Amino acid sequence: MGKKPKIFVLDTNVILHDYKSIYKFQDNDIVIPIAVIEELDKFKKGNDSLSYNARGFMRTIDRLSENCLFGKEGISIGSGLGKIKIEPNHPFPDMIKDLFIDDTQDHRILATTIWVRDNNPDRFVALVTKDINLRMKSKAVGMTVQDYLTDRIDEEHIENSQKEVTVIEDLSPELMHDLRHTSGISFKRDLLFEKKPKANSLYIFKGENNTTLARYNKKTDRIELVKNKTAYGIKPRNTEQQFAMDACLNPYIPLVSLTGGAGTGKTLIALASALEQANKYDQIIISRPTVILGNQDIGYLPGDQNKKMEPFLQPLMDNLNVIKSQFRPSSKECLKLDNMIKEEKLLISPLAYIRGRSLGNIFFIIDEAQNLTPHEIKTIITRAGKGTKMVFTGDICQIDQPYLDRWSNGLTHLGEKMEGQELFEHVFLKKGERSELSEIASNLL
Repeated sequence: MGKKPKIFVLDTNVILHDYKSIYKFQDNDIVIPIAVIEELDKFKKGNDSLSYNARGFMRTIDRLSENCLFGKEGISIGSGLGKIKIEPNHPFPDMIKDLFIDDTQDHRILATTIWVRDNNPDRFVALVTKDINLRMKSKAVGMTVQDYLTDRIDEEHIENSQKEVTVIEDLSPELMHDLRHTSGISFKRDLLFEKKPKANSLYIFKGENNTTLARYNKKTDRIELVKNKTAYGIKPRNTEQQFAMDACLNPYIPLVSLTGGAGTGKTLIALASALEQANKYDQIIISRPTVILGNQDIGYLPGDQNKKMEPFLQPLMDNLNVIKSQFRPSSKECLKLDNMIKEEKLLISPLAYIRGRSLGNIFFIIDEAQNLTPHEIKTIITRAGKGTKMVFTGDICQIDQPYLDRWSNGLTHLGEKMEGQELFEHVFLKKGERSELSEIASNLL
């Protein structure tokens, strides 16, 4: 007789993170505590991604069960997959029932998991949760527990994404001249590279007396010069910013990812580039997810809808004010900015209010994208219509979402999945330019 399938008990946050997670446990069985169904019921109304995932999961379960009862064994998830069952609440065993004073849904889920394990002694049983505290409690009572790692990106790739610029020393004067004054150089010339570069790979070429930045253009199959450009009064202060601005200004690259620490200029460069190309787009939209520190509900903030949004949108306004400060208040550039805001050609809006829109011929900047799930990133990009350019900015080491980390957030996934695509370019900005104090704090604290 073969080895029996494993049993995985799923916490609510796994389903809210990925409502299709039940399809990703191969031929193993899934148990959903009824406490999870109760929690999902609280999320079913709304327009955010949590509500979307809650509704998606319930529709999936309803379709799988149809007119059947879950019964003792559960129902089949699909061909080659295991079974799924909704398990009623069960109390803690006598030996640990006095450990947890509060009657919470987390404790009910843990108690149900222990009951499933004790009633299946011949099978491996584990709780799957993205809640670190619940994982610690589970380990404390001897319950096997795991994080949901299906969408976790390898550390090696994250490290590589922060070293994506290739530095080549001692480029010959002839090749340096061709790079600067012609349509570029071939990657095969003089055996410059052992293998063909990926689309939009970035390079720093160092000659005898100068340094040149370049990018591999897959369409032309040549390495082309990256010029030092200025956008709406903002000029790059380092090579990373020069690469970033070139990507944001390139009309043939509709999807850009800018990552890096605080003060590296990600959002400022994206916004300046958008304003420089304002005539090419019907609208410029700057947005960010409304993630609240400490899980404080937005309803606690005073005022109407616009007042509630001000704390989230103020960092974006700060970047706009930096750009305005490059010009006199009466200059045509400042007047143009004011008119764009008045006519909503330049719109600063919470990401939740963008959901459902058709984004055609729009320059769309999504700030703090590290707080988005992979599914949310996908949802946003698939809204892009003809002529739309999207720039995602963020710092994968500064995540406010409680169930995301540097390995599983949407911004990390974007760079990993889209790497090498002609329509995508990623730039990692390392050097802070906000101030010397900001740079020291970012590196040392």
